[in-house]
Amino acid sequence: MQEVKKGIIQGVIILVAFLYLAKLFYLQVIDEGYSEAAVSNAIEQVVQIPYRGQIYDRKGNLIVYNTPTYDLFITPKKARIPDTLRLCNLLGVTKVQFDSMYNVAKTYSKFKPSLFMRQLSVEDFARIQDAMVDYPGFTFETSAFRTYNTSALANTLGYVAEVSPKQLEDQEERGENYYRQGDYIGQSGLEKQYEETLRGRRGMKYIMKDVHGVVKGPWKGGAADVVPIAGKNLYTSLDVELQQYADSLFQNKSGSLVAIDPSTGEILAMVSAPTYDPKMLSGRSYSKNYQKLALNPFNPLLNRALQGTYRPGSTFKTIETLVGLQDGAITPSTVLGHSGIRMNCHCGSSSSTLHRAIQMSCNPYFYHVFRRIIYNNDETNVFKKSKVGLTRWHDRVAKFGIGQKLGVDLPYERKGLLPDVEYYNKRNKGENNWKFSNIYSVGIGEGELLVTPLKLANVAAIIANRGWYITPHLVRAIGNPKGDPLPEFKEKHSVDIDYRHFETLIAGMSDAVRAGTVMRAAYIPDLEICGKTGTSQNPKGPADNSVFICFAPRNNPKIAIAAVVDYGKWGGTTSAPIAMMVAEKYIKGTVSHKGLERELMNKNLLYLPPPSPKKKPTPLLPKDRILIVENGKVKSVPTTKSAYPQFSVYDFITMQ
Repeated sequence: MQEVKKGIIQGVIILVAFLYLAKLFYLQVIDEGYSEAAVSNAIEQVVQIPYRGQIYDRKGNLIVYNTPTYDLFITPKKARIPDTLRLCNLLGVTKVQFDSMYNVAKTYSKFKPSLFMRQLSVEDFARIQDAMVDYPGFTFETSAFRTYNTSALANTLGYVAEVSPKQLEDQEERGENYYRQGDYIGQSGLEKQYEETLRGRRGMKYIMKDVHGVVKGPWKGGAADVVPIAGKNLYTSLDVELQQYADSLFQNKSGSLVAIDPSTGEILAMVSAPTYDPKMLSGRSYSKNYQKLALNPFNPLLNRALQGTYRPGSTFKTIETLVGLQDGAITPSTVLGHSGIRMNCHCGSSSSTLHRAIQMSCNPYFYHVFRRIIYNNDETNVFKKSKVGLTRWHDRVAKFGIGQKLGVDLPYERKGLLPDVEYYNKRNKGENNWKFSNIYSVGIGEGELLVTPLKLANVAAIIANRGWYITPHLVRAIGNPKGDPLPEFKEKHSVDIDYRHFETLIAGMSDAVRAGTVMRAAYIPDLEICGKTGTSQNPKGPADNSVFICFAPRNNPKIAIAAVVDYGKWGGTTSAPIAMMVAEKYIKGTVSHKGLERELMNKNLLYLPPPSPKKKPTPLLPKDRILIVENGKVKSVPTTKSAYPQFSVYDFITMQ
């Protein structure tokens, strides 16, 4: 018996010792909060946020820079608040606001610092920093908000905002830990695309403090400090003066204009209208202004240059001409008639040459060109020939960047649509259910074909270069204004069309501007602009969309442009004069037709389609049936409740 008691006592002693050891192990090894709290009694870690890289235009003008501010962080586990009311008065918040912000921080993490108040001015920081010594657990970090020297380029430049919970989760899944709750990150435009370049590398400073929070100096003389490295500057190809001029022509209009230097692929201007002032999404008013912009029915947050998809209309006839010539479906001297074609003709005659068809944008002519390409001049076994011909045509057109992402250095670029055999098989429920007569409208830039204004500008650059392009891009150099562009923005991409075919097309485009579908009042005698008009079908509005592509001058081109104006109707009367004025402004520095310029600036084409009428929801059951829950299962029964007296009214579930 004595031995049993002795064994029990020993067991209890061992158990208690084990529990003490386990608790000690937990506190010292597992519980990071405990060790952090112990260390922080002597050492405080101060994160140093580097200045974000600045952004310049092609002439060295500063577009985006940083204004210094301070962010206040809180670590809830360390926070001591002896006088809440005094602290609220210092920070200029109510007790309710303070409690809300504190609970958000505590929910995020008790041990990690999180943002409490953002973007305190230098004056605010100077006013409260001494008093904050009485409130341990609160720390300041230097920060900055983006400041803009222009009201243009909002969608191109993009904006920075607080990192979202989803972005923090994605970061953890990638095994990274750079961003913390409350940090800023590029959310769109160049700010997002070049985030890692612009953000730099944050630093860390270790400061010795006593138990009263009084700073005693750097820990280990600063030997352990990590110096922050500022983000690298971006030197862009944008011409702010040209951009502002192009924006002025798009006042009270929706649409886009993209201007490219064809020899380099550098984007000179990128209009997306309606737009907004980038200052709206910088600073403390971000949330309020973002909500306002997001609810705007004209969707100013959408970058129409690379996210808006349009039918190219007759501008696509430029590509159709080149493919037809290269494949031998036509020659420069081919004459085609108009009879029997259900398409409008602008030529005023019963047949056209290729030159006149380009000059006057002849639909019947290009109907025949597309038919010849698809059937390869052999109209036997038309279903099979349509598949073979469309595949050959698709591969040719795809080399112009249609139906794919070009790779511009901006996020959210859309591919558009270049229909292929698989697409039509799926749409027509079988490979033998369609032929040329089902797809002919694609040959004149209508039907299922969809492109972005950026792609149209790239097509203009390809024609200007007589057969090649460099991927359109915005950043010329990083860190050094004289640095080289990124490798992917040096490579030339060939469209595999013979040089001589471009000269045939360009001759027609020159006459389209001089004496063709472009309005006479827009003609500039001392600047040879080669262009092609287009009218893109838009059944949702009061008029079709106006489209135009061009380059200038004809020899040694300096600029290639695409312009799309929603509801502008004719390409030659709206988009063409806008694009031609932008070209003249860039090359000559001035504009000849001041009267037309004023007229276009004052032209209001904004239109908001009426909301779709609400349809009455279709009942999921006949009116004489109802769903009930019986034994945990849903079943259909007649609506007469008396037939099912065992069910209460709450057992009936109507599906209307």
